[in-house]
Amino acid sequence: MNVEEFLEAAKAAIEDAAEYQENVATKRVISGVQPGYLNSLMPTSAPADPEPFSAIRADFHDNIMPGMTHWHSPRFMAFFSCHSSYPAIVAEIYANALSGAYFNWICSPAATELEVIVLDWLAQELNLPECFKSSGSTRGGGVLHGSASEAVLTVMAAARDKYVAARTKDMPDGEDKEDEMWRVRSKMVVLGSTGTHSCTQKAANILGLRFETIRAHEEDSFSLQGRHLTTKLEQLEARGLEPFFLTATMGTTDMCAVDDFEGIADSLKQRLAGGRYPDIWVHVDAAMAGSALILPEHKHNTKAFHNFSSFNFNPHKWLLTGYDCSATFVRSRADLVNTLSIKPAYLRNRPSDDDTTEYRDWQIALGKRFRSLKLWFVLRSHGISGLQAHVRNGISMAESLELKLRTRPDLFTVFTPARFALVTLRVVGRDVDEMNARTRRVFSRVTDGGEYYLTSTVVEGKSVIRVTFGVKSVREEHVEGVFGVLVREAEKECREQIDTPSYIAKVAEREGRL
Repeated sequence: MNVEEFLEAAKAAIEDAAEYQENVATKRVISGVQPGYLNSLMPTSAPADPEPFSAIRADFHDNIMPGMTHWHSPRFMAFFSCHSSYPAIVAEIYANALSGAYFNWICSPAATELEVIVLDWLAQELNLPECFKSSGSTRGGGVLHGSASEAVLTVMAAARDKYVAARTKDMPDGEDKEDEMWRVRSKMVVLGSTGTHSCTQKAANILGLRFETIRAHEEDSFSLQGRHLTTKLEQLEARGLEPFFLTATMGTTDMCAVDDFEGIADSLKQRLAGGRYPDIWVHVDAAMAGSALILPEHKHNTKAFHNFSSFNFNPHKWLLTGYDCSATFVRSRADLVNTLSIKPAYLRNRPSDDDTTEYRDWQIALGKRFRSLKLWFVLRSHGISGLQAHVRNGISMAESLELKLRTRPDLFTVFTPARFALVTLRVVGRDVDEMNARTRRVFSRVTDGGEYYLTSTVVEGKSVIRVTFGVKSVREEHVEGVFGVLVREAEKECREQIDTPSYIAKVAEREGRL
């Protein structure tokens, strides 16, 4: 492809992208293809000779697009939103045109420095404590990873090494110290609640560490409470184990619950006062809900964050930035550098030997993408006011659905009220088992229809339907639409159950007529 062909292809691609963004609402939100569909449409080997863009573009539309689920659709209400916007798309064009590895300052000074700047902007707008800023008193700062899973794995590795170093700091170097370091590692425990995302357990598995769960109770709105953390710590220490890392969550995946940050901080302060050292590294995972911190009415959630060691959220989820872009903040960059810095001769240069930020020492991979460019484009193009309006829209849509569900207590029970952009519900029934069965069947009918994409979960043995709103184009008409589909399928489910002979027999038996 020469430059003339590139210009023609790029123009066509931009037109396709714009057409898709503007008309995605008309498409069936869930792909209707079957597993393996693409094999029959593709040749068995790569082409030996160049093919024209026109042929590639045609195959893209004919073969690839039918297999896409449309995350930008306002009827995509599954998982948590993960979508882009025009400024982010434009920024990706520039980033791919420049295309480098950007692992240290000299590789492209602008890539490193822009990341520092935009993450300090975000730290300020999210009301994070000053310790998470690059200019903060604890020498902290932010870094862009690919996902929250990557962020958790990275900070957990740093926490592990920091803990082991603290536990063996008084021992002289040698075999005895190394043996003790391995003994300590065998006793170390990672903690999370029953609502903690699975990436924490996955990171523990990768690092060869134990993982223990603390139950988050329904009566506490599925929020991890400080008192339950205290009990778990006492139980683990009685077994000779050493808890060193806790993931606390702002916006759990199942229920969008917010953990008791102040209670957690108080629990750990009491532990320190009792002479237990080293302290536990607390990481706050706010992958989705962290975006809500740009709203004044949610900034109170960060009140206790100065007690914690790290925080992450995903601008690619609810801030229109496009995958991938996960922002991670640490109170001390030295914790990351001590674990992740390796400097062979070929990576050394004068700026690297000075006090310049070297992001290869803040992440697992050596190279990194120019993610900060699209974040910069998004922040400038939408402005904080535009992003606030977008986040508030998702929250108001969730609140609207909750109100509608409450008008039909004959069909639904609101399992958890609107939290950020998520509502969860169950279909009514005589007991838990019947509610579970009805809820599962209604969910399957809605999803199989392809008109709306929802997800389900199971919490404490209860089947639940999740409905989330984060797509930029979602409006009240889409809330009314999904509510109408839920009502239709729930009425059908309840009517079918009532009309069955077995149901009639059960009712008659219960009423003493048999």
